[in-house]
Amino acid sequence: MRKIVWIGIGLASFQQLVGINVVFYYGAVLWQAVGFSESDALLINIISGAVSIAACVVTISLIDKVGRKPFLMLGSIGMAVTLALMVFAFASASVDASGNLDLGDLGTLALIAANGYVFFFNMSWGPVMWVMLGEMFPNQIRGSGLAVAGVVQWGSNFAITMTFPIMLASVGLVGAYGFYCICAVISIGFVAKYVYETKGRELEQMQG
Repeated sequence: MRKIVWIGIGLASFQQLVGINVVFYYGAVLWQAVGFSESDALLINIISGAVSIAACVVTISLIDKVGRKPFLMLGSIGMAVTLALMVFAFASASVDASGNLDLGDLGTLALIAANGYVFFFNMSWGPVMWVMLGEMFPNQIRGSGLAVAGVVQWGSNFAITMTFPIMLASVGLVGAYGFYCICAVISIGFVAKYVYETKGRELEQMQG
């Protein structure tokens, strides 16, 4: 396959390997596991949804001025930092009598970091990856390139979603979110080395 297809596969994979859908699919379970009540956990999920919408609005208004690659780079750095803060909070928490984590004073840090993580994802990898995939493939492999990237994206989504309960039971929240943090760090290097800007370029200018 052409190098550009591998770059598309990398973009599709990293969008899911940073663990964003764990937050959306298991958000209520996650926050209950660290000591929040069911109603508070559901409220946190609603707030995260609002943050997601706000982040997408920011990207929509600025992406054609700033470009695609800067958004991806900023998002990767922001996710790596906020995920690291979440790992720190989870690692520093105590365990109560029922086996749940008790974040104590670190609960506020975890909440801010979690919503910061959601914001950075949704102003970068969430929408920008799809923009990049729509612009990066030359016409002669455009259809097949998009199809391959789409399969990888949904396959990665499935893998991350299915493995989270297993990781939660085996390595805990610290191990699971530590893995997502490592993936976010790796994505910084991937964007810096392999991803190129597509802003202002015609499809005919894309090189395979």
